[in-house]
Amino acid sequence: MNTSANANLFSRLFDDLTETNRLAIEKADGTRISYGDLIAQSGRVANVLVARGVKPGDRVAAQTEKSVEALVLYLATVRAGAVFLPLNTAYTLNELDYFIGDAEPSLVVCDPSKADGIAKLADKVGAKVETLDSDGKGSLTEAAAKASADFVTVPRAGDDLAAILYTSGTTGRSKGAMLTHDNLASNSLSLVEYWRFSKDDVLIHALPIYHTHGLFVASNVTLFSRAAMIFLPKLDPELIIKLMARATVLMGVPTFYTRLLQSPNLSKESTRHMRLFISGSAPLLAETHREWSARTGHAVLERYGMTETNMNTSNPYDGDRVPGAVGFPLPGVEVRVTDPEAGKELARDEIGMIEVKGPNVFKGYWRMPEKTASEFRKDGFFITGDLGKIDPRGYVHIIGRGKDLVISGGFNVYPKEVENEIDAIPGVVESAVIGVPHADFGEGVTAVVVKDKSAALDESAVLHALDGRLAKFKMPKRVMFVDDLPRNTMGKVQKNVLRETYKGLYAK
Repeated sequence: MNTSANANLFSRLFDDLTETNRLAIEKADGTRISYGDLIAQSGRVANVLVARGVKPGDRVAAQTEKSVEALVLYLATVRAGAVFLPLNTAYTLNELDYFIGDAEPSLVVCDPSKADGIAKLADKVGAKVETLDSDGKGSLTEAAAKASADFVTVPRAGDDLAAILYTSGTTGRSKGAMLTHDNLASNSLSLVEYWRFSKDDVLIHALPIYHTHGLFVASNVTLFSRAAMIFLPKLDPELIIKLMARATVLMGVPTFYTRLLQSPNLSKESTRHMRLFISGSAPLLAETHREWSARTGHAVLERYGMTETNMNTSNPYDGDRVPGAVGFPLPGVEVRVTDPEAGKELARDEIGMIEVKGPNVFKGYWRMPEKTASEFRKDGFFITGDLGKIDPRGYVHIIGRGKDLVISGGFNVYPKEVENEIDAIPGVVESAVIGVPHADFGEGVTAVVVKDKSAALDESAVLHALDGRLAKFKMPKRVMFVDDLPRNTMGKVQKNVLRETYKGLYAK
């Protein structure tokens, strides 16, 4: 895609920048950071990384709260030619032990409160540890304050890794999706054009920055278009509505829109200055889409992406944004629906496996060549694991998942991992974890448990036992008890039956 000597994502973001005084980021407290500031700050941090022994190709792991400084760390990492590894801030030490052991980073950046525990994990792989808190303070920024802002961006090829993001599956452990400089740059530039981003835009950024949506879609698209973003630490519906008077775009997960709809201050007048509302990371209920249109006069633009591919499809900027559909393939991206077993392409409106191909599709799974090979067709199409269809108008619809992955609040939840923790609780015979429709979270993590008849076990006891063993977003919202789990003739638990049984569990 990029034939220049330096295909480093950072170079593509900033080398042609002419207006260094342009506003890039405004913090919630009103502090303003220019594009020139980002270049200088990333240079200082890149110098610290190199001083700590980070070499091109090394992994830099980060479990940090959202801050501008954390975003700068991402930019500095790719600028230094290293590979950025963002980790969900909810992960426990038990979970981090696997990620750090598998990725073998040379440096781990974490909140000061977690430094002692993480240091023990880092020692196992010979990694150094630096700290960074929610205010952007810590040993990393202290060292950066003394470092030079001058740094020559390390040349990288387009096929070199820029990031590794761990994603869940239905069997085995989490897999590290390897994303290249070309993957990230090509997708961002495509979205800038498709969503009509310009330097006049102001994005309300209230997403986390440890996954694709907040880090690569929201941040990279804004920076590539020379736009500005108002950087909020978390979802604050009333503040977001207030900021709409001087912003133009909001990117969110379905939870954003259901929470905003609960405010009496949301109206056509309060959203008058906005040009675009984008939703992703989980299915947006059609009723939410319609209610939003009625209240604001804006149709939410829903798109479809995943950790391994960045964004694949999007409803059109101009034209019908169909509730329940995720739109058309992005320019340069091919999408097809195939028979899950035979791999034969299916006709329009037939439900099958969604497969994608394009410059956005990842390089493979970290240190899993056999798994990588099994997920790609011989002609280069990636098998997403999502079931869907393409309607006669060409709109892609996601029907469900061939795998039993649960997406709750935009986060992937790996059922087997939760089941393993539940099954380890004394008195539990077996369990099945499913996703059940939830207006606020897209899907609510739900555990169906068979207990020993002599066990005095209830819902609160199960949740108490899981506390501290799992990240909060993986915790079941409800625990239901049954005498037996439904099984087919092969003895496999029929999770589709369970989903049907409990589909109304979270109905309002």
